[in-house]
Amino acid sequence: MSLKKILTVAASVLAMSCAATGAMAADQTYVVGAGGTYRPFEFETPKKELVGFDIDLIKAISKASNFKIQLVSTPWEGIFATLGQGDRDIIISGITITDKRSQMVDFSLPYFPAEQVIITSGDAKITSLADLKKTQVAVVNSTAGDIVVSEELGKSSTAIHRFDNTVLMLEELYRGGVDAAVGDVGVIKFYIKSHPEKQFKVVGDNKFVRQYFGIAVKKGNKELLDKINAGLKQIVADGTYAKIYKTWFDGEVPTLPLK
Repeated sequence: MSLKKILTVAASVLAMSCAATGAMAADQTYVVGAGGTYRPFEFETPKKELVGFDIDLIKAISKASNFKIQLVSTPWEGIFATLGQGDRDIIISGITITDKRSQMVDFSLPYFPAEQVIITSGDAKITSLADLKKTQVAVVNSTAGDIVVSEELGKSSTAIHRFDNTVLMLEELYRGGVDAAVGDVGVIKFYIKSHPEKQFKVVGDNKFVRQYFGIAVKKGNKELLDKINAGLKQIVADGTYAKIYKTWFDGEVPTLPLK
């Protein structure tokens, strides 16, 4: 065989190898763990299909960064351990980014602002957290909302009404049993969107600490983290993120700190 022929065959083999590698990268499938009980971020339909803001988001990110995902409903208890064990490659489940959690996993850039808000009836004169001192306030027991209201009114204040979940809390507000409620912004905005007839309004306050949700991967998995961050940046830039946000919440799309 001539040298020219040998070089031609070698080049063909190399090209086929590169093409195969590219195809494998495009066909990479990552297992995504998501809780099925945190409406509207991730929850199960009667057919056990995972849906929600987080689910739409990770699907859009994977499409933008050209990788495939397999969604698996994963209980919150032990969800972080699934990354270390290799059972999940990604977890997205309304996870607040904290220093403590960042020691266990690597987080993506922030994808959702997680903070508390006040919710009132449309004609209420409440404009700040300080105004709650003269009112009856509903919170979900042992949540961030409960903590911040307890700091403002006093933990043993009889003006604080504690409930087991957000729906019960907001039903009490609608009935007029309380003057205001405090809860997670995402859950509250979804409820308002789902019940426009109740004419609730949202009030913010600078005393509410803004945190962010992030997507988690195994510590040190920079390659996957880079793919997720690139996809997130792309869907924010092309308007896909805003479209998803408006589907689940409202038109006040947040500006994310993506730098």
